[in-house]
Amino acid sequence: MPIDPYVLLLLGTVGLAALLPARGTGAEVASGASTAAIALLFFLYGARLSTREALDGLRHWRLHLTILACTFLVFPLLGLAARGLVPVLTDPLYQGLLFLTLVPSTVQSSIAFTSLARGNVPAAICAGSFSSLVGIVATPLLAASLLGNSGGGFSADSLVRIVLHLLVPFLAGQVLRRWIGGFITRNKRILGLVDRGSILLVVYTAFSAGMVQGVWQRVSPGRLAVLLAVEAVLLAVMLLLTWYGAKALRFDREDRIAIQFAGSKKSLAAGLPMASVLFGAHASLAVLPLMLFHQMQLMVCAVIAKRRSRDPEVSAEPPAAASRIAVGTGTRSG
Repeated sequence: MPIDPYVLLLLGTVGLAALLPARGTGAEVASGASTAAIALLFFLYGARLSTREALDGLRHWRLHLTILACTFLVFPLLGLAARGLVPVLTDPLYQGLLFLTLVPSTVQSSIAFTSLARGNVPAAICAGSFSSLVGIVATPLLAASLLGNSGGGFSADSLVRIVLHLLVPFLAGQVLRRWIGGFITRNKRILGLVDRGSILLVVYTAFSAGMVQGVWQRVSPGRLAVLLAVEAVLLAVMLLLTWYGAKALRFDREDRIAIQFAGSKKSLAAGLPMASVLFGAHASLAVLPLMLFHQMQLMVCAVIAKRRSRDPEVSAEPPAAASRIAVGTGTRSG
């Protein structure tokens, strides 16, 4: 089962924040740089998302509505159902657990696993794009409604920050895509490093603030074990619901694979910057459940995808169908 190298970098960044947290003027500089990095991230997200591809994908509207319902309806309901665990997890950890159920689905890994399992790759591409686009608006609104009611620090000011730091840069990227889209496509690898570096900066700033405030003294190994167990159950429930629910809705095998991988996963890349804006100085504990869930979903979904690729019906698949799927993998977008 794979260990995502980027997760190792994230853990190393957490370790750096624990040993050398930003303080005083350094913390102010890191906070300002983090805010700028978040705006840059969402500007690039907007510039990369092809509106035309997303609109073309509307032809398969039943599949996309199913994935969106899993991401922004079923997931949050399960998060609310875990409210009774607050005495065990502590309220900040539960805030983070609930927050992870609100963020959009992944794009790259959903496409990769759908391709490996011989599923509907174009549908996975469109589903990831739709989820990212809807999440820009849906995640803050859901957070305002659910986290505010669960004792969180969400406020009208947080919603304003979301609009200024996330939505405005995203829309600016969409507007300027016509002129800078080619440059972004040609320099996709370099800009990918900018993406990941920006997220590492966000994580360092958040965990530094947590160290300075002593929030980690409130997290015991036992609570972390409980959190991992709860997330394992959450992932298992979503994997089962997306697979058998899609079967009940009479989707074919390829569509069910896309629904399972896109509907059961959460985006670390989108969630970390959002958490930084939403939770501010309390973001360190809020992002911990998302970081753990991210690695867990990669490990489990990699095993499932490999098993799906060996299904008897795939082995007997006619060459034309296999060619159609292979063509779909060439349309991957960030």
